[in-house]
Amino acid sequence: MFETFIAHGGPGFPGAIALSVLVPLFWFGLAALFVGLTRRRWRRGGGHPAFAGPRGAQATLAERFAQGDIDEQEYRARLEVLRAQEPDPR
Repeated sequence: MFETFIAHGGPGFPGAIALSVLVPLFWFGLAALFVGLTRRRWRRGGGHPAFAGPRGAQATLAERFAQGDIDEQEYRARLEVLRAQEPDPR
């Protein structure tokens, strides 16, 4: 009986040690993939628009003005509206 125990690798099944290593590696890899894709998306898109706030809107407006999408009059009018919407810093 003892010989059978040694020949089969002990209690349980032979792949127990392999699974105890591979399962955590799988979950770690899945988490790393999720974090990597999320960070890549945030970098490419500049983050989520809901978190951009007024400063993000002002940067977008300045970029559109620099590209020539809007003229100076429209830029200044929209900038004034954005600045009026900013919360009071007090």
